[in-house]
Amino acid sequence: MNTESDGVNPRPRTWRRSFMPVTGNVPEARHGARRVLAEWVIPEDTSYTIALIISELVTNAVRHARVPGRCFEVALTYDGEKTVEIEVSDASPRHPVAVLNTPDVEATSGRGLPLVEALSDAWEVRDREYGKTVWARVLS
Repeated sequence: MNTESDGVNPRPRTWRRSFMPVTGNVPEARHGARRVLAEWVIPEDTSYTIALIISELVTNAVRHARVPGRCFEVALTYDGEKTVEIEVSDASPRHPVAVLNTPDVEATSGRGLPLVEALSDAWEVRDREYGKTVWARVLS
């Protein structure tokens, strides 16, 4: 079924990139995603939300899931209409743990997954053969 008025079917798009698990690659992943989202003409507010989710998930991959000699991967998939799926995969089998209580005001961590949950339309952790993928969906 055609959903665009110009007669062209929406085309799904994917962007994928691997990074070494160092803190300098957190902004690199975020900026790379923002560039591709702009190319895909994703609305600015949605792009900002996706960049924030990526930043939180990549920070977790760098801080808590680092495996010596192994990269982490960021992937975005756009269905060409309104859905962007985010994946951050790493080599650690340890699942992230969401903080159930509100962290202390002075705490420097513990807010990432609650933010991902609040900003995404859905999210989950998926096991893979070597590690895991944290997946989230955002509707524009």
